[in-house]
Amino acid sequence: MDLKNKVAYITGGSKGIGYGVAKALLEAGMRVAISGRNLETVTQAAQALGDSTRVLPIASDVAQLGQEVAAVKQIVDTWGQLDVVLANAGVGHFAPVDELSEAQWHEMINVNLSGVFHTLKASVAALKASKGYYMTLASLAGTNFFASGAGYNATKFGVVGFSQAAMLDLRQYDIKVSTLMPGSVASHFNHNEPSDKDAWKIQPEDIGQVVLDLLKMHPRTLPSKVEIRPSRPDKK
Repeated sequence: MDLKNKVAYITGGSKGIGYGVAKALLEAGMRVAISGRNLETVTQAAQALGDSTRVLPIASDVAQLGQEVAAVKQIVDTWGQLDVVLANAGVGHFAPVDELSEAQWHEMINVNLSGVFHTLKASVAALKASKGYYMTLASLAGTNFFASGAGYNATKFGVVGFSQAAMLDLRQYDIKVSTLMPGSVASHFNHNEPSDKDAWKIQPEDIGQVVLDLLKMHPRTLPSKVEIRPSRPDKK
């Protein structure tokens, strides 16, 4: 894919992995829309990313299909196309299953799993037109279960299964679908504040590099599921 002036949409793009990917795509010459639930936060992130003609901040809650439809419409109305989508927005609540609340369960299902479906449903017509690329942000938690992760594991296992099935459905339209499965990332996820203690982890810009590598892959080849790990995990 020639990336110059191509258009990307990244959900949960105001910080962490989404912000790192947005920065990488902008540096490669693309135009990028980023969304989040709080317009002020997303606007501040867009301003930090730079050129206002190539960054579009959007308020959208991926748990609401109508808001994602409106977000994609805003992108297409602004730039006339949509070529790449990264369904990145996510939340995590971690507790033993007997202590996990119903509200925490439903928030993770609504954002992490239904949100991925909503973003695809909203963007699939535009991606058919551009023969574009849909990526989901899963996790190694989508293949490795762990204690106190029942709800989070359920959503990420679901994202992996959804993405792989969607890949089979959509490749007939020349739409590529990949799911990214990172391990420990130096992000703001789960109320973490990135610092020197996270130096051993995958950095958001590393995920940005993975996305760029996928976009530059020869069109005959599709890495449909990509596991990403820190090369030297913390031993503490």
